[in-house]
Amino acid sequence: MTPVEEYILSCPEEHRERLTALRNLILSAAPELMEKISWGMPTFYHTKNVIHFALNKAHIGIYPGADAVAQFAERLREYKTSKGAVRIPLSGPLPEELIRDLTCWCAGNPGL
Repeated sequence: MTPVEEYILSCPEEHRERLTALRNLILSAAPELMEKISWGMPTFYHTKNVIHFALNKAHIGIYPGADAVAQFAERLREYKTSKGAVRIPLSGPLPEELIRDLTCWCAGNPGL
């Protein structure tokens, strides 16, 4: 079992499927990424950290970095953001296309 799988299993059961789906979205968008736990959260990296996520009380925080948040500002308007972070509410569906596009952009993959 990987450290990211252990992280997901340590989360409340009602969130595990959603966190697994998020992990799979990131890995399918950029299959060259490897995963680890960094700063206590799932981190996806290649030669550097690319994108992170973490379960919070009322949302999943996705941390693509400040440049990505600025680049995707228009598409992120419906979400709360801060410098380098996006809050995805637990009450709605995962924005799959947005997550894929953020991951690809952060990983430097063409095709957006």
